[in-house]
Amino acid sequence: MSEMQPISLATPTPADLESTSRLELFLHEAGSFESSDELAAREDVLRELQGVLDRWVKRLTAQRGYPDGMVEQATALLLPFGSYRLGVHGRGSDIDALVIGPSYIDRDHDFFDVLGGALAETEAVTELQAVPRAYVPVIKMKFRGVPVDLLYASVCLPVVPKDIDLRDRSVLRGMDLATVRSLNGVRVADEIMRLVPDAAAFRTTLRCVKHWAKARGVYSNVMGFVGGVGWAILVARVCQLYPNAAPSMLVPRFFKIFSQWKWPNPVLLGGIEHDDDGQLALRLPVWDPRRNPRDRTHLMPVITPAYPCMNSCYNVSHATLRIITEQLEIGRAISQEIAESGGARGWEALFQPFHFFKAYKSYLQVDVKVAGGEADLREWKGWVESRLRQLVIRVEMATAGMLLCHPNPQAYADDRQCTATFFVGLSKQQQKQLQVQFDLRATTEEFKQEVYMYEFWRPGMELEVKHARRKDLPSYVRDHILPAGHLKRKRDQDDPSPSSSASGDSESSSSSSRDVKRAATADSVT
Repeated sequence: MSEMQPISLATPTPADLESTSRLELFLHEAGSFESSDELAAREDVLRELQGVLDRWVKRLTAQRGYPDGMVEQATALLLPFGSYRLGVHGRGSDIDALVIGPSYIDRDHDFFDVLGGALAETEAVTELQAVPRAYVPVIKMKFRGVPVDLLYASVCLPVVPKDIDLRDRSVLRGMDLATVRSLNGVRVADEIMRLVPDAAAFRTTLRCVKHWAKARGVYSNVMGFVGGVGWAILVARVCQLYPNAAPSMLVPRFFKIFSQWKWPNPVLLGGIEHDDDGQLALRLPVWDPRRNPRDRTHLMPVITPAYPCMNSCYNVSHATLRIITEQLEIGRAISQEIAESGGARGWEALFQPFHFFKAYKSYLQVDVKVAGGEADLREWKGWVESRLRQLVIRVEMATAGMLLCHPNPQAYADDRQCTATFFVGLSKQQQKQLQVQFDLRATTEEFKQEVYMYEFWRPGMELEVKHARRKDLPSYVRDHILPAGHLKRKRDQDDPSPSSSASGDSESSSSSSRDVKRAATADSVT
């Protein structure tokens, strides 16, 4: 396809290579790479978890009366995906892993109930939480302190071969859509790595972009921003356009391209495969606005490269797309300055945190409370977080777009009080600076009623949404205290917070001035 051709085949100069070395040094110091000890600990976790899975499969195989020889062969594959499979995991990264089991082991009972029970009795496992009704069903836990998200896919085979070819679409035969989504985590990661021209340049550039996105508060799929897969596809596309470029060349080109991208034109790494392409027809839904009217409503299509192609950024709203674009433009200006300086200006200027609590005068404060313990709080907080983008959409619709919302992806938790709090920044459109008071009580009440429809709601799970002026924010915000849990992460990992610090002393003048301008346009809300 002509649109897939590179823009430039230019190779790096000695100055580009030197600038790349400085970028890599910064990323190492910022915690974007694991130490050898941390990597070994992560591999130990995967090894132990594989042992738990093998015992689980063999026990179920024996219970169902299969012959001894089949019990001996029975196994489940444990395949990491996400940042670990892409080779860009850093300090404190969680492990996303897929369990592939044989045809006679199902997800609802065998995975969630039986394996979930076995994990609950495993000494190394803490904070276990099963989420069977999620868009991608998952068991969340910490295994020896390492966060793990475990997915499951059952294939139409009595024994799972260790060398199973997941690129072959026949592996998807007989799967429901939730299982296809689970399996595609691995398939998409493998396809991205197959399609990038230089794996090392891709990985360094992606580490840079992820670190930037977290610092600027635009890294969160669930909150309507861009998640890890979306950022990986965007970086991979730039690598395709500049196949010989070094990371110091790719980073400014990344910001230039996507700050000017004409959404909803899709970002693709290759062609979109359909069932009528002469391959096995599986009748799975494939993203294609020409055939599917619903896909035409997507604002930021960033399309996964493995069949069936899906939009990795389907959660993006008008509000979050506006914020993403603003931050990309700030990144473009700073990265261009770094490039034009020949590296004289340090890369750290690109990663200065967005000071959310200095940017607005008015906020919506969303308080999540439970009467139970930490497990209940994790569950209820996770559900509220998954619905928060609906609050943003409701507020902007209710005010005809005159009131703009900026959700903060960071949750501020107080485990002792069994509470967690989210914040949404509020401001008026600059071209509509009218003295108007907005009454959002009905809108927030509708949102609360929607949240309370949670299937597993229990008495004691409460939600409060209220307006708060900056001066009335909780003390941990006013005094620039880091979110609960972050101080421990910082001590254990020496990993600076991506977006929660509110101290403006080290912020670069170019990004700080843009952030503070927002505060001048903020208005009060009833």
